[in-house]
Parts: sequence; C-alpha cells; structure tokens
Amino acid sequence: MRLFFRLLLLSFFPVAALAQPATNSAPLEIDRIMQGERFVGFLPERIQWHPNSQEVFFTWNPEQDTLRSLYSVKRGEEKPAPVSPERQRELPEPGAHNSDYTLMAYAKDGDLFLYDIAADSSRQLTHTGQRESAPSFTSDDRQIIFTADRNLFAWHLQEQRIEQLTYFEKGSGGGSGSPDAQQTWLDEQQMELFEVLRWRDAQDRLEKERREALRPDRPQAIHLGSKSWSNLQLSPDQRFVTLRLRTDATTESTQVPHFVDPTGYLDIKKARPKVGHSQDTYEMGVYDRQRDTFYTVSTLSLEGIYDKPAYRMAVYGDTAAQYESPRAVILHGPVFSDQGRAVVVVRALDNKTRWIAELDLPTGQLRQIDRQQDDAWVGGPGISGWNFSTGTLGWLDEQTIFYQSEATGYSHLYTHNLDTDERTALTSGDFEIRNAQLSRDKQTFFIIANAESPFEQHFYHLPVKGGSLQKVTDAPGKYEVEIAPDEKTLALRYSYSNQPWELYLMDNQPGSAMRRVTESTTKAFQSYAWREPEIIRFKASDGASVPARLYRPKKGTKKGKAVIFVHGAGYLQNVHRWWSSYYREYMFHNLLVDNGFTVLDIDYRGSDGYGRDWRTGIYRHMGGKDLSDQVDGAAYLVEELGIDPQRIGIYGGSYGGFITLMALFTSPGTFECGAALRSVTDWAHYNHPYTSNILNTPVEDSIAFRQSSPIYFAEGLEDRLLILHGMVDDNVQFQDVVRLSQRLIELGKENWELAVFPVEPHGFIEPSSWTDEYRRIFKLFQGM
Repeated sequence: MRLFFRLLLLSFFPVAALAQPATNSAPLEIDRIMQGERFVGFLPERIQWHPNSQEVFFTWNPEQDTLRSLYSVKRGEEKPAPVSPERQRELPEPGAHNSDYTLMAYAKDGDLFLYDIAADSSRQLTHTGQRESAPSFTSDDRQIIFTADRNLFAWHLQEQRIEQLTYFEKGSGGGSGSPDAQQTWLDEQQMELFEVLRWRDAQDRLEKERREALRPDRPQAIHLGSKSWSNLQLSPDQRFVTLRLRTDATTESTQVPHFVDPTGYLDIKKARPKVGHSQDTYEMGVYDRQRDTFYTVSTLSLEGIYDKPAYRMAVYGDTAAQYESPRAVILHGPVFSDQGRAVVVVRALDNKTRWIAELDLPTGQLRQIDRQQDDAWVGGPGISGWNFSTGTLGWLDEQTIFYQSEATGYSHLYTHNLDTDERTALTSGDFEIRNAQLSRDKQTFFIIANAESPFEQHFYHLPVKGGSLQKVTDAPGKYEVEIAPDEKTLALRYSYSNQPWELYLMDNQPGSAMRRVTESTTKAFQSYAWREPEIIRFKASDGASVPARLYRPKKGTKKGKAVIFVHGAGYLQNVHRWWSSYYREYMFHNLLVDNGFTVLDIDYRGSDGYGRDWRTGIYRHMGGKDLSDQVDGAAYLVEELGIDPQRIGIYGGSYGGFITLMALFTSPGTFECGAALRSVTDWAHYNHPYTSNILNTPVEDSIAFRQSSPIYFAEGLEDRLLILHGMVDDNVQFQDVVRLSQRLIELGKENWELAVFPVEPHGFIEPSSWTDEYRRIFKLFQGM
C-alpha cells in the first residue's frame, strides 16, 4: 500500500458507458501498446471490503504515478478517494468473525487485534517480538485461538490472558537412545558395588519427582524429530489439535545466472528442482490434549490406496496392479462442523485420486465419503490441488457436507449426508461451477459459473436444497465478485472482450443496477476502436468442436496472410468475452488486423473452461491433440476463409512457445514461420507440480516425455523460426533454449534465430523488452 499524491474525484458511470467505442481510431504502434498499463491504464485490483461492510478498498493508479496506491469508496457514495498512510496503519486486515459477526479477530504486522464492528474500533491484543497469525474464535466465542512459533495459543477474552495449548518442537527429546545389553550390565554392576552411586541416584529421582509435582500446568513437549509442521487446527471442543507433518526430500535445485547485476558481477540464484525429483512426504498428526497422546492419521482404509496408475499396465505391461506400500498422499483440512465432526481431503501425490473422508479424531482412522479417480489427473475448479487447499468443502449441518467433484466430467456442487451416505447433485449440465461460497445463514450458495456459455462467467444464487441457478449479474462478460461481510452488497470487477476491468458496486439481488466506481483507461487507449473478436468453432480432424477467437480485417481475406496465436499456461482459457490477461497480445492482434492479417486464437485441448475431457485431452502427449488443433485451425483458415496456405504464421509464449516449436518441428510446411517465446523445449527440465500431472515422471513414463518434448524433433525444422527468451527466467529457464540451440547447431539448421533479453524473467517487465520482442515478431510475419 502506497501514498497517493493527489485526490481524484470520479462520478459513477452506467454500465452502458463501457460499450461506447472510439469514433476515430488512432493508428497503433508497437512501442506504444507494449507500454502495458502506461498505455491502457492502471485497472483496479485487490478489491477488499472493510469488515463493517460500508467501504471498499482497492489498489489503483489513475494519475499514472510511479506506483499503485490504496483507494476506497464508501457504499452509497459516488467518489473514490485515496487512503492516507495514517489511515492505512489503522485499517483492520481480513480476519475471522465470532458467531454473530459482531467481532473480528485479525493479525497485522505480527500482532493480534480485535475489531468491534458496531463501534468501528480496534484494540491491540498482543505486542510481542514473535509473530502471531491465523486467529479464529472458539465455538463459544470466549477465546481467540492463534498460532505463534508454530504452536497454538488461546487468548481468553474475559480474563485477558494467553494460554499455550501445544508445545511442538523438533528433536527427539531424549538422550542418545536405548543402551545396549553390555551397557545395561555395567550400569547394574556399578549400582551393586557402590553405595555413593545408589545414594546419588535416589537423590536425583526424588528431586525430579518434586520438580514434576511443582511444575505449572503447561503442555508437555512433543518432539517431532526432523519433521516440519504447519496448519495447526483446534477442534471445537478444544480436545484435539491436528497438524500437517512434512519430511523434506533431498533435492538438487536449479540455478539461474543474472548477468546484468548492480554489483557488476555474475549473481547466481537458486530456483526450483526439475520434474521427477524426490518429493517431500506428508502426514497428518493428531494430539489428544485430554489423553496427552500424539499419533498420525492412517490412510490404509481408503479405497485404491495401493493402486498403480492405469498407464503402467497399458503402456509398460506392468502386471502388478498394486504397490506393496500405500501411495504417498497429502491431507488437507480438517474442516470441522459446529459440534466437532471432522472431514479431510486426501490427495494422492501421483495426482490420480482425491478422497474426502470423515476423520475419527480419537483413533486417527478415516471413513471414506467420496473418491474421485482419474487415470489422467484429478483437477478442475473447486477441487483441491497443489495449493494446500481443501477446495470447496464445508458443512451445511451436523450430518451434511458440500463439495465439488468432476464425477460427471464437469465440476459441479454436491451434498453428502454422512449418516445416510446419500449424495445429491445440486447442479448439473455441460458447464462448470467455478466457485461456490455458503451464505452466513447457510440457506444460499453464492456461485460463479459459466452456465450461460463457456465464454462468460456470471454470479448466481442457489438454494442449499437445490433448484435453478438464479442469475444476479446481467451484462455479458466476466465478474470477479467480492461479497460484503454483511452479504448485502457486491463489489465487482467487470470486463468485456474489448473493455478492460473496472470496479462496480451493486446490491446482492437479481435485477439490481451496477454502479460504476472507476474510469481507468487512458485517452490514448480510448482513441482506438478496439475490436470485439468473433467467437467461432471449427471442426478438428478427430471430430471435436474447437473454440477460437477470430480477428478479421474489413477487406476480403482471400489469399491473405494469417497468424495463429497459442495461449500459454496449458490449463488456461483465452476464448471468452472478457478482458484478456494477454492484453498486450490482444492489442497486437488489432495491429496485425490493421495491417491486413487474419488472426486465430484457439482454446486447444488442455484449455480451461470446458470440463474434464477437454482439460485432460493432452494427458501423456503434450504436442498431440493440442498441436493438431492448431494444424486444423490452419486448415480452417485456408478452406473456410481463403487464406493463402503459404502465408500462415504461428506464435505464443510459454506453453504457446512449446506448441510453436512442436508445430514447426513435426508439421513442416503447415506454417511459413513461427515465433517461440519463453518456450519449454524439454519437459524433463520443467517443474514437478505442473508436469507430473500431465506426463507423470521421466523415470516412470519416459515415453510420454520423449513424445512431448520438442528437442527430440528438432531435425524436422524446415520453416523460419524465431526463438525469444529472458535470461533470468526462473520458470522456463534459459537453459531450455540453450540446449535446443546446441541441438539445432549440431543438426546444421540455418533458418532460425535466437533473441535473448538479459534482464527479463518469465513474464517480461520492461517496456523496452516487450517492444523489441514484438518488433521482431511483427517483422517475421511481415516477411511471409
């Protein structure tokens, strides 16, 4: 949060104002559009409600200052204003509410605070050298539980005192271990022979007993050896404490050299390991405070815990269907009911299975509630992943939980009665529930879904007993929704295909009007009539209907030039009716169209927003259907739009750069040229969480890595290739293109170039680098 230098006054604008294009278009220039936010405008970000539900905060920079700053607008008022540093210091952070939402506990700068909502005042509870965090109220609202020094503490509100609830620490807590038989014999002999030793031993034992009798009532130390621990949770009755235990694996990190360093020397920084490295292992521990016992949760009762993945038999002929030992897992949660029932999410580290189970706290045993199995990988919106989250999971009452599952091929919302084992689907259809949140009164789900079409996301209400989705938002596009704590008002970040994100307020009721708060775009941006791309579908060679965005020049395109853009991130959507995260590329596509190009932007197999089958269509073969979708897109341009087959280019960054390489290496002649930005060239050198989902690991599934990695197909290069890469990329590292360059040199290839950017990470930062990069790309396409 930064200081604003001047106050900006804005009126509210109606939603319709967004739809007004510029009447006179100024010509686009690469160096201008690659200024990014300096050209478009700094859009509102990090939307957050004040806990009193009367004010919304967001970061903004309408004055084009050096940095963003904090702004706010009060509910019912018309003008956002900057927030002073003095007020920022006083503002409460997001926290946890008591049962009637009159108080909120929060942590700020490492200390605990208690905010009284009615009085709009905070008081500081702690002021210590250690860091307190993660406060929550007990079920009776009499205590605030928090974490400090990786242990749980309680702040007693009435007594105004702190109580330590756990004492976990590393180490064994003992001596050097149990003595052997020889040492035991010698100890006994000494005691038998010498009176002075017997007397001293008796003194020591008596002194220890007296110390123990006089010891204050504090938790006993529990020694966890070399394991790390996190995610401490206290059951509502305060009897049980759960925690996640981690045993660190021995891994070798990669290194990223920084050649342009302020010191003038080469600075080498450590980065991530590579896919297939040894993985950390996890357990869930339970401490029973009443019995003073500690134990770990057993996963042996889970269905399929010993199962090997299907590809092992299908591809490699592995005849054993099960492992001798249970699969490694990670446990998320628990999530407690009001009266202390606990459910957890268990995710296999091989990514193939997600279980939801009830945890019996006194025994550490699990009772399976739901099992989602996928021979590819478990994923989708609202479903737990590598982010240490349970996904959508909660309690409706003491018998019923709710969660999301891709059981039908699309992520939908379900309830499950734990006593009757009855599961109910609350939503269904060929669409995805993107996010679900239960209302405070537990009568309504607040939902984001793409139920209208894959190309829009709206905000809905849904009764907890099921029924029809009740649409709250109206205008086509996408809505990022922050619900006020009192759930009466929504703060919305809304955008459309050719209209960037702006902040709106509206009542949390269908049919309510959106009241615009911000006007962020610059006059330079507004001076151009930005195109709304046409959303089309073309038929792939395997019969699939492939969505794409099409940009066409006004004049006829017969025998014209075309460019196919390949979005990055693999699991990402770019065919939609909202402002793209690839906004520089969107502006570049407008520039290409101004110069007579047709542009096709494809949501290929593996893209987000279209359900499980589309998401996993690249399993074990990246560069398979995702690439054939690009090739089929080129055929569509030729056959349906009359594009010259000898004048089609392709480009993309990250995953898009990888596809560009695979296109030129394995489908020569389809594209006249290609630009590969920050591209993966060998998946065995990428990270583990993303890659192992799709390709497993190089040792376990070498075939998948070999058929998916461009470096193995470089001999197929015939068409012009431009490679562009940042030298301090710690994601797709510079080593990727260095290795590919050596391969191309050894193969004697001549029609390729490598442009390097010494100070750029994976996502470029400097406008000069963006400009240089896209000038080269534009020149490449102009040469078709």
